Amino acid sequence: METINWICKKEQWEKAVDFHGHVCGGLALGVRAAVEAQRRLRIERAEDEEIVCITENDACCVDGIQAILGCTVGKGNLIYRGTGKLAFSFFDRRRNISFRLAAKDKKEDLHGEEYIDYVMSAPLEEIFTEGKPRAGMPEPARHMASVKCQICGEAAPESRIRVMDGKLVCLDCLGPVHRERGWDRL
Repeated sequence: METINWICKKEQWEKAVDFHGHVCGGLALGVRAAVEAQRRLRIERAEDEEIVCITENDACCVDGIQAILGCTVGKGNLIYRGTGKLAFSFFDRRRNISFRLAAKDKKEDLHGEEYIDYVMSAPLEEIFTEGKPRAGMPEPARHMASVKCQICGEAAPESRIRVMDGKLVCLDCLGPVHRERGWDRL
């Protein structure tokens, strides 16, 4: 694959492909967004929670963010907000900088390597719309006490335990009727 005019370095792309497992246009979108975050936030990789990404989708592109920026769910600096949009909000906690990138409609006449080359080399404004994040700066990850569910016996963070019929219960044991009413998001 030709990478001479790409925005990212060949090593970055290869790292993302190794992490993700295959080459695809979605991965290219994530890598392109991550490289733009590196440029704007003047950072190579998040070591802890200094850089945060809110992803609005759970598609291939998220692996590009993880591989390039080092944002992960486990560190608490990759947050999933499931709107289904190919959009990412980036935050720099140290300097209070933030921005949002949302992928524009895919060019229908480009497929496979042609689309990837386009995503990786075209001007940013052709690939993404840019704006302000739709949510504020996420708070740093908090360590919470674990509470044992009084039905199944498994532990969950106290923020994910609910009271049902006088018992402390996990979201699984809360049941679908309660989850459908939004009680699991309280």
